[in-house]
Amino acid sequence: MKIMIDAGHGPHTPGKRSPDGRIREFHFNSAVADEVKKRLVLDGHTVFFSHQPDQDVPLHERTVLANRLKADLFVSIHANAFGSFFNETSGIETFTFTKPSTSAVNFASCIQRALVMSTHRKNRGVKRADYAVLRDTMMPAVLIECGFMTNREEAELLKLDDYRKRCAGAIAFGISCALS
Repeated sequence: MKIMIDAGHGPHTPGKRSPDGRIREFHFNSAVADEVKKRLVLDGHTVFFSHQPDQDVPLHERTVLANRLKADLFVSIHANAFGSFFNETSGIETFTFTKPSTSAVNFASCIQRALVMSTHRKNRGVKRADYAVLRDTMMPAVLIECGFMTNREEAELLKLDDYRKRCAGAIAFGISCALS
């Protein structure tokens, strides 16, 4: 299976950080993406990245690349935010397009369950959204939010190598479960 992993946003995307500026979303996203790739390659999958470590890649270029490579699955990894100040909003959520394929719903459901079980964070569920990476891809696509940078407890977790590895392991496990 060919899987496109997307570390959402980019290293220079403005505003994608915790309210205190101590964590940038891309640092979390790319660390998890690297670990997911390692695990999926060990499982025999071909894995591509849609992002670059040193520059922001426009959403259109990410989806065009996934479509050109004829990926079988597109997985976009994120850390969430609610507002620009610390607050109590927390948890894990996974998105599919507003009119998802059955396969996309299956991947999203399996990944969501695995993430909640692995992280012990609040289950915010599988939701639908009109995000470019979900709408403009020709394959099943999911967008994962692994916790809130605007929640003090989750912002601290997002910085931890152990939490990043638990998220990556859960994402890879969820993909494997959806395939079986």
